[in-house]
Amino acid sequence: MSVAGLHLLQLVSPALPVGAFSYSEGLEVLVQRGTITTARALQDWLEAELRRGSIGIEAAALGPLQEALRQHQLMAAAGTESEGAQRARATLMDLDSWLLVQREAPELRSQQRQMGRSLLQLLAQLGWPLQPAVELAWPAAWAWAGLCLELPLPDLVEAYLYGWCANQISAAVRLVPLGPTQGQRLQLALAPLLVERGRELARADPREQWTGGIGSGLCQLHHAELYSRLFRS
Repeated sequence: MSVAGLHLLQLVSPALPVGAFSYSEGLEVLVQRGTITTARALQDWLEAELRRGSIGIEAAALGPLQEALRQHQLMAAAGTESEGAQRARATLMDLDSWLLVQREAPELRSQQRQMGRSLLQLLAQLGWPLQPAVELAWPAAWAWAGLCLELPLPDLVEAYLYGWCANQISAAVRLVPLGPTQGQRLQLALAPLLVERGRELARADPREQWTGGIGSGLCQLHHAELYSRLFRS
């Protein structure tokens, strides 16, 4: 395996200290309501989200985010007060904000901000500070990690989808509950779709994508109203 491949494994590792394990993204609501009680129901839900959920828009945006980050770095080298630097910063922040508002629930937006902040802090501590520093949500921070680690965009997009699925399955193992073997079987079953969607989204325009995850958005909004909760979203 190449060094880039090992870097990619590190990025999707559950040991990455960004707090992903504490979020279910509305899955907790579905389990408590009895909508998802089996591995088959969970697989159907995850497949639907991969095909038409907000996660696809975020994955498609990784390429444009990387280009915006490159321009942000390049223009800043000429001076943070230059017109080019200000324009590059505005482009980056506009795309970051646009992606953030795709998430309807305040809990989800808070999750995106917290995970993005944690990843940027980690990368800075590892020797890759984003200069000039800006607050970015999770997709933009992931795009920056891909640039720092010199990862090919198709692999980065696929890993973004894989990491999301793995975290959802991990939450389901605790919530439904599913057995660990069922969780691993489900991850294997989703692999072909992850590859398919990764290839499609790596060359897609994020602003031409759409989300049909109305049920997902409602579950994420209702999570804050649960009487008892294991997860932060």
